[in-house]
Amino acid sequence: MLLIPFLILLAALIYQLPFVYNRLSWRVEDLKTRIKYIINPPDEAIFIPVGGTPGTPAATPFITTFPDSPEGPSPTPTDTDPVFTPTPLPDLVILDGVIYVDQHERWNYCGPANLAMALNYWGWPGDRDDIARVVKPGINDPDLNFIQQGRLDKNVMPSEMISFVAEHTDYNIVARFGGDLDLLKHIIANGFPVLVEKGYYEEDYTGKVAWMGHYLFTTGYDEAKAEFVVQDAYLLPGKDMRVDYQTYLEGWRSFDYLFMVIYPPDQQDQVFALLEDWADPAWAYAHALEIAEQEIQTLTGVNAFYAWFNKGTSLVKMEHYLEAAEAYDQAYQIYEGLVNDDATRPYRITWYQTWPYMAYYFSGRYQDVINLANFTLDTIDEDTLEETLYWRGLAHFALGNKAQAKSDLYQSVWLNPNFEAGLIQISQLNFD
Repeated sequence: MLLIPFLILLAALIYQLPFVYNRLSWRVEDLKTRIKYIINPPDEAIFIPVGGTPGTPAATPFITTFPDSPEGPSPTPTDTDPVFTPTPLPDLVILDGVIYVDQHERWNYCGPANLAMALNYWGWPGDRDDIARVVKPGINDPDLNFIQQGRLDKNVMPSEMISFVAEHTDYNIVARFGGDLDLLKHIIANGFPVLVEKGYYEEDYTGKVAWMGHYLFTTGYDEAKAEFVVQDAYLLPGKDMRVDYQTYLEGWRSFDYLFMVIYPPDQQDQVFALLEDWADPAWAYAHALEIAEQEIQTLTGVNAFYAWFNKGTSLVKMEHYLEAAEAYDQAYQIYEGLVNDDATRPYRITWYQTWPYMAYYFSGRYQDVINLANFTLDTIDEDTLEETLYWRGLAHFALGNKAQAKSDLYQSVWLNPNFEAGLIQISQLNFD
């Protein structure tokens, strides 16, 4: 019995050795998460908006907005521009030259792995770690290796991926909401793979089946079988997987049908010709809103939640914040009534999409920002979402809670030292 405290202390000291810690820490964190989720099931948490009288934000935040097209405005055709004739839609297209990249042996590497595939297709020489060092650099802890430093960063936002392409490569990228299956096939048939963000139900690292966000690199389609050819960085075997159109569409719905196309600058005219109406981001926002409103009329259950959520997202992009906040209110009213199990409630949705914070904040509903942030952080094992902490910090600052605001904003940039929005707010807000 006297040896037990000594053995516990010895085990703790051995665990702190770098080579031991790096090998075992993920197992320890996995066990901690499983225990927390058993005690406090995240699918049972709900967010109930309190509403209130809309006010004027006390501090206008710097926001890393979703760039419409980092390469600049849509090109204006001239008499000297070559005429681009799109390829008619064949029945089968499988693009050559795809280099498969998985996300394994790293923490939350879906974004870097998929972006690496999209860039490697065009000849970019870097790899997933080159991307991760910029978009998810991890905490500044010299006792941890690069992989362990990035453990706490749960998600890479589309805006971070877009900024990486625009600022760290020689390629261009365009991103739009409100896409459809025919548009994707049209783009792919003309030689441009497409990166989408989607949701799906899968057994996660806690062993439970739950909804998760995911990027998916789409490199072909087969009309006869009604399937897309995709490169899934997470599932095994993920290379050249087949996903039927309906499953693809249902997963894509939960991210407002967002898609991104990376391309060499000298092919910009071709890309914008293929986009047709989607070349105009304002048109794309309005089109996404139309899709959401149509789906609100026809869908039920969790799909109705996504439709209302997408309506809010499109309205945020159009800067109609009061209406967006009301749409999110409706979404979370549906969320509360969903069957109380982890295969139905997509509790991770605000890990990946922060538009509701913008809607509530710019409607002056600061307490709803705080409550939604607390709800989101309650569904995770640690306070590791820099965007959530950022918005909670701004809401606390607007309500005069400067100490809490300072804590949240400093935590956000500790989690991600490249989180520009948090760095700028810290430099601009008066915490004295």
